[in-house]
Amino acid sequence: MRRRLETLERTRARLSSLIPLYEETYRRGADSGAVEVVEAHRRGADSGAVEVVEARDRVMLLISDAAARCTQEVLTVQPGGGRPPGYLERALPRDLEMLGRGVRLQTLYQHTARYSPGTQEYVRAVSAAGAEVRTLGELFGKMLVFDRATAFLPVWDNPDAAVVLREPSAVAFLCSVFANAWSLAEPFSASYTATTSTQLQDTIAGRLADGAKDELIARRLGMSLRTCRRHIAELMDDLGAESRFQAGYLLALRSASAAPPATDPHRATT
Repeated sequence: MRRRLETLERTRARLSSLIPLYEETYRRGADSGAVEVVEAHRRGADSGAVEVVEARDRVMLLISDAAARCTQEVLTVQPGGGRPPGYLERALPRDLEMLGRGVRLQTLYQHTARYSPGTQEYVRAVSAAGAEVRTLGELFGKMLVFDRATAFLPVWDNPDAAVVLREPSAVAFLCSVFANAWSLAEPFSASYTATTSTQLQDTIAGRLADGAKDELIARRLGMSLRTCRRHIAELMDDLGAESRFQAGYLLALRSASAAPPATDPHRATT
């Protein structure tokens, strides 16, 4: 499990390396009317282009258009805990319509979304229609992928904008990242299971051992700062640590003792 989580962390770093491309495309992004955006998006479907749409209403228009044209599969990643009620109200009819047409829908949330009443209601509705929903302690970023052909990604310095990615190799890479995270995730339920609790504790422990601040840990796990600090206090109590420094030291020792012994590549095997 730890090795697979480390693989996911390396994947997150690879995705971060795409930021310069997104930023360059963002600077070149042109403002146009909503209809022109959709038409240009459709004309460029086979061009392998990277497009940045700056306005939220135009992003929503493109997502609605992609959903209407989708015939096979939608992959979604929604980090940050429970989703805003307004977003869920807009997404539910669209997602139910796709499911009604036989489109497969797979969605990843963070474990903390399990305690969001609005998210629980949404998940119950789409699951009844055939959607698959799972949760993971830590995710690599928000994305939507339609028919393994078109991906929507966030623009890091503009929450209202989105990157629309159609380059086949890049989209295939994102799908492989999703598949890896999906294999680690647990089915959505309205409570924590033993597995999800352990994953959450391990993730917090890893971040604490790395010296991350409470605010960063809370943000990465999609939980409030107060909840994060409660988890950290419980972890320190379990370790018998009196300070964060001591807790980090004890966690590092525990991690080292749990690591498999190194093998000598020059040693002959029989």
